[in-house]
Amino acid sequence: MFAAFMINTWIVATMVAVVAGVVGFFVVMRGSAFVADAVPQGAFAGAAGASLIGVSTLVGLSVFALAGALGIGWLGRRGRHDVATALTLVLMLGLGALFLSFTSQYSAEIFALLFGEILGISSAAILPVALLGLVCIAAITVMYRPLLLSSLAPESGEARGVRAGRMELLFLVVVAIATSMTLPVVGALLIFSLMIGPPAAARALTSSPQRAMALSVVIALALAWVAIAASYETNWPVGFFVGVGGAVCYAGGRGWAAWSARRPDASRPAASRSAPA
Repeated sequence: MFAAFMINTWIVATMVAVVAGVVGFFVVMRGSAFVADAVPQGAFAGAAGASLIGVSTLVGLSVFALAGALGIGWLGRRGRHDVATALTLVLMLGLGALFLSFTSQYSAEIFALLFGEILGISSAAILPVALLGLVCIAAITVMYRPLLLSSLAPESGEARGVRAGRMELLFLVVVAIATSMTLPVVGALLIFSLMIGPPAAARALTSSPQRAMALSVVIALALAWVAIAASYETNWPVGFFVGVGGAVCYAGGRGWAAWSARRPDASRPAASRSAPA
């Protein structure tokens, strides 16, 4: 699994896991799991269209991911956010079905974008993924304080001049960029597992935003590495292991949080524990 032809996979998967852990932390904080599911599945339609006309699928999925994010943001201002997300997803999936109907067979590249592929990453893909990852990290760094404030206390954010609508739109653009770079590794059907499972587990383990984000990245890295190793050994889709691993991480985090809540607080002095309320 550490052969020369696997080096690109390890490099790209590491970058993907870091970005998924950082962006996914705010996806969980803002309750945007449906968006994290809808944007990559809708972006797959762009990849199918790009494959149909013979251009890079990365260009196609980037365009559709960005268009989907902007559509969700625009429609969400004028109605319910979940309805806007669902309508955008349905529209893009319909276009994807149309594009696929023009081809007589699925190409290997489209299949990889659906389910993930550990052997299909070329050296030429490293630089675009790295650039998109840097853009995501830089955007989160710049928006960190207002984004955290609008996620935890939107009313307080509005009082301090943080416009919730603008912040939501900017964050959706970041999600679209993160989707564009992670699709080739995890696949459209299970990409949200990497962006939801590790951050949700991290939030269950600590209440500190900084520690939770760092822990989210660590869990996402471990999950991506284990998934690649397991996929290499079994020849099963990497997306399967990411999906199952994400669910296991979340279940483990929730189990640990429940067990910790039932434990007596050992940090309190014995006298204070025995004193009447």
